[in-house]
Amino acid sequence: MTYEEINEMIQEIGLPFSYHHFAEGESPNPPFLLFLSPGEHTFGADNLMYHSFKMLDIELYTDEKSPETEERVEDILRQHHIFYNKSEVWIESEKLYEVLYETEV
Repeated sequence: MTYEEINEMIQEIGLPFSYHHFAEGESPNPPFLLFLSPGEHTFGADNLMYHSFKMLDIELYTDEKSPETEERVEDILRQHHIFYNKSEVWIESEKLYEVLYETEV
């Protein structure tokens, strides 16, 4: 997927979002999303790259546990046939839950 295709997919979720971070003082009230591509895996042989898989992290931030919001994100990922691994942490300093969806596209 290209950056533009990923951006369009994230828009379908219907929450405020940004790539990597929001500018200082411009973070919306939760829930909101961040997405980033922290790296890339490639497949190749004989010194040729045949395919590249971009790592994609989608971070959902909420101020309270929200299974309905998580389901909305997961529905969009399933509609786009994207396999993901999901984890969750409480960020004490921010008083926010982060639900992380890690995938490759």
